[in-house]
Amino acid sequence: MSTSTDGPDPLSAPSSLPGESPMQEQAPGLRTEFEFELPHGYVDSGGTVHRRGRMRLATARDELSPLVDQRVRENPAYLGVVLLSLVITRLGTLTDIHADVVERLFAADLAHLQDFYREINGLGPDHQAVACPSCGTQFAVPGRTAGDRLGEG
Repeated sequence: MSTSTDGPDPLSAPSSLPGESPMQEQAPGLRTEFEFELPHGYVDSGGTVHRRGRMRLATARDELSPLVDQRVRENPAYLGVVLLSLVITRLGTLTDIHADVVERLFAADLAHLQDFYREINGLGPDHQAVACPSCGTQFAVPGRTAGDRLGEG
């Protein structure tokens, strides 16, 4: 029998990013962490289902550091797994999120997190606003599609 960690959750408590002291002030109105809920949930070795979590905004370092990871060099599609393991700060009661945890997610949950990553980091869902450099007219052009996943070509 599995249990779930979806009861009262301390996720709403303020949190600092790695390398920041809790006393550092963030820019007013800048939100750096976002809550999510997985469609199925991560099942740990004890059978506990973890569905609710928190993801922080990615930094340039987060985007660059997986590129030297041997697993990513051997299989570029692994980039998404490593990148998500860096930016997920909590999954249910788990706070040590590493690539092995992300690897064991159900496919629908992985796709959900990849889409969520794009959304919170401003990588847009379907269209992005652009302006003509000559006349300044603004219009929308197709951006990444939901089928594009982190680490895919």
